[in-house]
Amino acid sequence: MDTRALFAPFALKSLRLPNRLVMAPMTRYFSPGGIPGADVARYYERRARGGVGLILSEGTAIGRPAAVYDPAIPRFDGRESLAGWKSVIRGVHDAGGRMAPQLWHSGALRDHGRECPWPDALESPSGLSSAAEKIGVAMNDADVADTIAAYARCAARARDLGFDCVEIHGAHGYLLDQYFWAATNLRDDRYGGATLPERTRFAVEVVRAVRRSVGEDFVISLRVSQWKQQDYSVKLAATPAELEAWLGPLADAGVDIFHCSQRRFWDAEFEGSDLNFAGWTRKLTGKTTITVGSVGLSNDVMSSFSGEPAAPATLGALVERLERGDFDLVAVGRALIADPDWAAKIRDGHAGELRGFTPAALQTLS
Repeated sequence: MDTRALFAPFALKSLRLPNRLVMAPMTRYFSPGGIPGADVARYYERRARGGVGLILSEGTAIGRPAAVYDPAIPRFDGRESLAGWKSVIRGVHDAGGRMAPQLWHSGALRDHGRECPWPDALESPSGLSSAAEKIGVAMNDADVADTIAAYARCAARARDLGFDCVEIHGAHGYLLDQYFWAATNLRDDRYGGATLPERTRFAVEVVRAVRRSVGEDFVISLRVSQWKQQDYSVKLAATPAELEAWLGPLADAGVDIFHCSQRRFWDAEFEGSDLNFAGWTRKLTGKTTITVGSVGLSNDVMSSFSGEPAAPATLGALVERLERGDFDLVAVGRALIADPDWAAKIRDGHAGELRGFTPAALQTLS
């Protein structure tokens, strides 16, 4: 199989990548007290040495007291946490890699398999995790303003620490996505509304603030999804016109890359075309897009998290879509947890040596 398209260089503003492969952000729970240690630095460095063009960190908490639901999730504020991230980016650069932190606020969503020390403090647009579940508190005006400022502050720190770009997590039912979703955003102020463009205002203000903080040449990626962990069947945008109305203002606000998350990258987003989510987003916004969703494996992420193993899968359909220009970059998740040399093995024609993924891989940081 000819995979050369995956290894073509890519450039956007100040970002220069040796290939089109991106390590997808995946929460690992190995940063006690929110501080990424030497083991976390080695974990990312190994993927850089393994040939990934751009590493997106696991979600890392912005500077809000209850930005995430678990104390073992890394933070991107505080002296010790930032010192840890400085070691991470130094190791990635020494290995020839490029990296962005993913700035994250999980909102009113938690992993019920893990104990949350502060459930009553979790914040969201309306104090809802879904239409049927109330968690924590609704954000007031001061909370909203401070959260927007925290995103901007953390993005500027990322630039100053030497990261190559920054990603904002706006997908999967977390805070920004809770503003997008009518089921969790019941606000009657400027951050709510009956339409999706109205409910996009909070994220637009986050992006604008981040853009002001990092300057015009520093690349901003935004991860978005239709599906939510709370409801896999959700579609925020049911038509291309609705998708454009949602993402267009975010593009205008300063997003350079849309990281378009699907459970399966090969699924068509709308009837009448085989374009996937990233393909439609690129077509409608003109922005760079990353596709992600079960790349390189035989089943989707939800199957693996329910206990099913995943075998390596061929990449022919993915490469064909990349070659025809549907999207620009390809993010790989579970395959890179299982095999830090995944990219190099694909590049060097050693696909027969690829490892499959099992949920047991999540129990160690290797």
